Amino acid sequence: MIGWGFCGSFCTMANSISAMKRLSQSKEILPIFSYSLQNTVTRFGTPEYFRTEVENITGKAIISTIEDAEPIGPKNILSAMVIAPCTGNTLAKIANGITDTPVTMAAKAHMRNGNPLVIALASNDAMSANFKNIAALIEKKNVYFVPLVQDDPIKKPSSLVADFSKIEETIKYAIRGIQIRPLFL
Repeated sequence: MIGWGFCGSFCTMANSISAMKRLSQSKEILPIFSYSLQNTVTRFGTPEYFRTEVENITGKAIISTIEDAEPIGPKNILSAMVIAPCTGNTLAKIANGITDTPVTMAAKAHMRNGNPLVIALASNDAMSANFKNIAALIEKKNVYFVPLVQDDPIKKPSSLVADFSKIEETIKYAIRGIQIRPLFL
């Protein structure tokens, strides 16, 4: 089973859901929502819309609390975990060992088993304030990044977003202990 953590990069949710839907045709998916995604209405959708979409695709209830995410570790139920989209905020928390959301708890619990964590980053400050967190996680064992691209080099020069079409391939490499290349497209 693959864990799929969703964070509040609302503009990339459609890409994430599409990637998850493709993967769900061959893998069982356990969905996990950050508090931000559970509680924020945006022009990209409501919490109810995202919950319904994801639960219909996976056939599983969303893990929506820290308490419900914690058993992922002791039960060792995931072969890999994906965070897509992973915000800069969540990236920083994982890099610094902070577990204050269902997604960060699921990641921490999962990582204790030595199974791969795959990060599909979407962050406006990836090449500025968050670059140190990318570096910290690149060197961490069993953490893998979906290849990243500048989404708007002129208007958002520090922004990076994962190529969501490469999530499944990144998982396949990560399970073998390999970081897919190139990391930056």
